Amino acid sequence: MSLYISAEQKLDSFLRKGIKNYTKSRNFDFGTENRGNVSGLSPFISHRLVLEYDVVRDSLALYPFSKIEKFIEEIFWRVYWRGWLENRPSVWEAFRNYPKPTSSDLAYVSAVNARTGIDCFDDWVEELKTNNYLHNHARMWFASIWVFTLDLPWQWGARFFLEHLLDGDSASNTLSWRWVAGIQTKGKSYLARQENIRKYTAGRFSPEGLAESAAPIEDDQFPAISPLQIKRTTKKVNDVLIVCETDLALKDRQELFKLYDKIIILSLENESREISLGSNLNEFKNTALLDFSKKICNSSITKSSELVESIGDTKKFDVIYPFVGETLDFLMSLEEEHNLDLSFIVRELDQFAWQFANKGFFNFKKNLRQIIDQL
Repeated sequence: MSLYISAEQKLDSFLRKGIKNYTKSRNFDFGTENRGNVSGLSPFISHRLVLEYDVVRDSLALYPFSKIEKFIEEIFWRVYWRGWLENRPSVWEAFRNYPKPTSSDLAYVSAVNARTGIDCFDDWVEELKTNNYLHNHARMWFASIWVFTLDLPWQWGARFFLEHLLDGDSASNTLSWRWVAGIQTKGKSYLARQENIRKYTAGRFSPEGLAESAAPIEDDQFPAISPLQIKRTTKKVNDVLIVCETDLALKDRQELFKLYDKIIILSLENESREISLGSNLNEFKNTALLDFSKKICNSSITKSSELVESIGDTKKFDVIYPFVGETLDFLMSLEEEHNLDLSFIVRELDQFAWQFANKGFFNFKKNLRQIIDQL
């Protein structure tokens, strides 16, 4: 079954059954066999196999905002995180350049191999590697234990998540880890507590020996707003288009795709990434690219290692904007190395929403009505 169809079915099922109890039950992690209290849409949204704005629009077509406000907010958290990082790309650069863990970092090796002796944490490691997903509350507990109990760098934990999470993306992942560590919101960290874990896992876990305090990590990475200086457009400029794994939306761009003589679907291999992906995650991304290619004429999948040879003497390309992150890093490096001229097509709704991500989420939230009115 196409991932696009899976996304539509999951959204339809959640809107019919799950959304009514979402606010009351969303914080509970009942385990891998009972995920009915969350939407399960995040892997599809992170690749834009379903567009977050469409999720909001479809939800509000069935329910008044007041009844599903918490769900709408959670969808927009991803938009907010994305906008925040777009405004401050140096935060991603600092994370990307942080020294990698090695086999001699024994505490790290024990953590990622589920050998800490903390039952819930070790269980989450196995779940992450096997199912490529963790409940959002479990991610917070995991990150807190990683930073404050195991005393490991938050950057290594964020990297570990990106290696495995189907819904991992540069913005929400990086900034969520910064938030737990007490960097994103200055002076405010998150402490995982035994009683909280016991309550919200419905008694499945009750870990002992967790850190009893969480002094915020010292970090000066809170730069002023300074977006990347790249060529941005909302319309076709060149004759060849590059599409990336980060935005595979079809519904609102069918007419745009028809304008191009050729569409290159970029498959970013591990050799072209700073953070290598696990096999399950790579398989999901490859399936998504294949599903996209089946929907779009004049398109073909090209591996990152073969892209230069494939484009030949062509120097000018339009690119569906892939956001600050691994794919954009690769393309900008390629542009400089091979003297390419890239025009990045940015969705107007994204640009409109991101302007409100200049401060904290509370300020962003005050502008939700304006954003929703644009849908």
